[in-house]
Amino acid sequence: MAQTETNIATKTDQKRSVRLGTQPVASLLAEYALPAIVAMIASSLYNIVDRIFIGNGVGPYAIAGLSIAMPIMNLTTAFGSMLGVGSSSLISIRLGQKRHEEAKQVLGTTFLLNMMVGLLVCVCGLIWLEPILRLFGASEQVLPYAKEFMQVILIANVFNHNFLGFNAVMRATGYPRKAMMSTFLTVIVNVLLAPLFIFVFDWGIRGAALATACAQFCGFVWVMTHFCNPKNDLHFEKKYFRLIGKVIADIVSIGSSNFLMHACTCIMVIILNSSLVHYGGAEGDMAIAAYGICNSVVMLFLMVVIGLNQGMQPIVGYNFGARLNERMMQAYRLTIVVATAVTTFGFLIGELFPRSIVSLFTNDETLIRLSTTCLRTILISFPVVGFQMVTTTFFQSVGKAAWSIFLSLSRQLIFLIPALIILPRIFGFSGVWAALPTGDILASVLTLIVIVLKMKQFTKVPRELTKETNIQL
Repeated sequence: MAQTETNIATKTDQKRSVRLGTQPVASLLAEYALPAIVAMIASSLYNIVDRIFIGNGVGPYAIAGLSIAMPIMNLTTAFGSMLGVGSSSLISIRLGQKRHEEAKQVLGTTFLLNMMVGLLVCVCGLIWLEPILRLFGASEQVLPYAKEFMQVILIANVFNHNFLGFNAVMRATGYPRKAMMSTFLTVIVNVLLAPLFIFVFDWGIRGAALATACAQFCGFVWVMTHFCNPKNDLHFEKKYFRLIGKVIADIVSIGSSNFLMHACTCIMVIILNSSLVHYGGAEGDMAIAAYGICNSVVMLFLMVVIGLNQGMQPIVGYNFGARLNERMMQAYRLTIVVATAVTTFGFLIGELFPRSIVSLFTNDETLIRLSTTCLRTILISFPVVGFQMVTTTFFQSVGKAAWSIFLSLSRQLIFLIPALIILPRIFGFSGVWAALPTGDILASVLTLIVIVLKMKQFTKVPRELTKETNIQL
C-alpha cells in the first residue's frame, strides 16, 4: 500500500513538472511567481520591521550597527543561496530532460554540501568576526551593536543555509505555494518574537538577532519535513547522499553568479562605508545608518523582482531542457514587462514621499535628512533595474553560467566600484550617493547589448517538438 501511494505521488509530481512545458506561460508565471513575490515581500517587510523596532527601541547607532552587519549576513547566506539557486536550476533542467534519477542525485549532494559549507562559514565567521566588522566600516560606537547581532546569526547559519537552499528547490519542483508558506512562517515567527525580545525582555539588538535565528530554524524544519516525505517524487533517499564531483561543479557553476554578486556587494559596501565615513565627516556613522534605511526600502521593491525571477526560473529552465524555446522566451519577455512596472512604481513612490517613508525608522532629524537625500538619489535608475536583474536570472536559468556571472558582476565590479572611487573625488559627499544609480544605468546598458547579441540562439523553435507536443502558448 505504501509503495502504491508513493508511485501515485511520483506520477502526480511528474505531471506537475510536465505542466511547465504545456500550460499557458502567463498563468504559469502567475502561479509560480505570485507565491514567491508574496514570500519575498514578507521577508523584506520583516527586515524593515526589524529596523523600525531597532531604530525606535535601541537608537540610531544600532541602525548603523545593523547596516554594517547586514551585508556580512547576506554574504554568509549567499553560500546557501548559491547552492539553492544552482541546485534548483539544475534540477529544473534535469526534470525537463526527463532525467529524474539525476535530479535526485542533485538533491542528495546539495544537502551534504549545505551542511558542510554552513558549518564552515559559522566557524570562520565567529573566529574573525571583529576584524571583518571593522573592515566593513564599524566605528567604536557602532561595533558593539554589529558584533552582538552577527554572533547570534553565525551560530544559526547552518539552519539558514538549508532553509534558503531547499526552499528554492521546493519552488522549482512544483511547490511554489508551499515554498511561500515556509517564508511566511519565518516572517510570522520573527515579527512576533522581535518586539518581545527587544522591548519586553530588553535584549536590544541581540534580541532582534535571536528572533531572526528562531525564524530561520522554523523555516529549516518546514523544508526538511517536505523533503523527508517519501510521497514526494523528489525526496531524500539514503543512496543519493553522496558528494558527486560533477554535480557539485554544476551547482557551483550555475549558482556562482548569485554568490559573486553578493561578494561584490560586500566589496562595494566596504568602499561605500569608507567613503561615507571619509566624506561625511562627523555624520559618517549616521550616513551609514541612512544607507541601511534606504537599502531596506529599495529591497522591498527588488524583492518583488526577485520573486518574479524565482517564478520565471523553473519555467525557463524546464522549457530550455525540453527545447521549447518560444515558450522560454515568452516567459522571459513577460517577466521583464512586469519587473519594469514594479521598479517604476517604486521610483515614483520613493521620489514623491521620501521623508514620510524614512521617518518610520527614526525620529532623529539628522538621520531623516540624510536618508531622504539618499533615497531620492539612488532611485533615479530604478526603472531600468528590473530588466538587468531578470536578464541575469534568465542566463542562469538556461545554464549559461558565464554570462550570468558576467552580468551579475558588471554592476558592482565593473561600474559601481569605480564610480564610488571617482565621483566622490569630483562631487564630494553627494558623489557617494550619485555613484549608486550610475552603476545601475551603465550595467543595464551593457545587459541590453549582451541580450541583443545572444537573442538569435534563443529564438529558434524546433518544429518537430511543437508538432508532437500539446503546447499552449
